[in-house]
Amino acid sequence: MSVSSALSGKGSSKGMSIYLMGLLWVLGAGLVTGAVAYFARRIGATDGSVENNEAAGQVFTIVGGLHAVLLAFVLISLFDAVNGAEDGASREADNLVAAYWSADALPEPARTDVRDLVVSYAGTVVDQEWPDMVRGTSAVAGDGAEKLDQLRKTVSQTAVTDDWQNSQKTTAADKLLEVYQARQARLSTAGSDGVSNVMWFALIAGTVMSVAMPMLFVGPRPTTHIIIVSILAGTLTLLLFATYQLQNPYAGGAKVEPTAFENVLERLR
Repeated sequence: MSVSSALSGKGSSKGMSIYLMGLLWVLGAGLVTGAVAYFARRIGATDGSVENNEAAGQVFTIVGGLHAVLLAFVLISLFDAVNGAEDGASREADNLVAAYWSADALPEPARTDVRDLVVSYAGTVVDQEWPDMVRGTSAVAGDGAEKLDQLRKTVSQTAVTDDWQNSQKTTAADKLLEVYQARQARLSTAGSDGVSNVMWFALIAGTVMSVAMPMLFVGPRPTTHIIIVSILAGTLTLLLFATYQLQNPYAGGAKVEPTAFENVLERLR
């Protein structure tokens, strides 16, 4: 599943729930900020505030610019992580199929053993490992690692009788190595912290400061000022919501599904 299609939520009730949750985040932030701006205009002193607009504007440019750069960096990194997780799952599944096909040249019983282990490994990934990855842990259930090791041993210990079989044995071993590397990357990504607590603190503090700074501006039209501040708060909150949803590539609004491995099972069973 691509990031764009996941975020669109087409044909899924979960996609709609994400839309509603995001809408609540945005509306809530806009309403709270609008209320704060209204009472600040009603209660706060305005003497000399107009003269301070230029100085406040310069500070807002620096604070808002730095915060925009930080948000953009985090979001781009998270989007790349989601796309990388999807590509990695496809690469792992493709190499698994390639190893299955290469085993056709091996003598019995190695041929049947490799085929059975490939199908069993793909099933373990879908049924046992993926649910744990959705929960954000690399300590996945099942015996996927053991099955992959059995595959490696079966291929390496198989005696071949001609150059063709030796070539296909080498190919199968190479493909299994790539499966192992893709698997390690998948589990490492699932167990990562996503956005660290320090980064969340910087993002939230930067958002608060970026919204607070415009409240220091004073103009002749309070309603327009309140609307502007509320829109700014809603926009920044929307970006924080996107960051929250993209933290774990295997969960949230843009989660990577085990579709590649499900296709393997459909193709090889």
